[in-house]
Amino acid sequence: SQLPDPAIEDQGKDYIRPILDKYAALCVRCPNYGTRTNTVVLVDSEGHVTFTERNMINADVNQWKTSTYEFKLHS
Repeated sequence: SQLPDPAIEDQGKDYIRPILDKYAALCVRCPNYGTRTNTVVLVDSEGHVTFTERNMINADVNQWKTSTYEFKLHS
């Protein structure tokens, strides 16, 4: 599935929004320079990890490839 998931994207927003506002990087858009990758790493209480990364293709802001990997952490 693709992120964000509308069914869950508001969960925890009152908790996480202040953290994101303080520490999140800006999306930079300038000629020949800028943000080309976005990454989200989700880890639940049982050690299941969902790693999703979105990469710009050929420096074209209209072309993106999204890859998602899921795995479980070893304890």
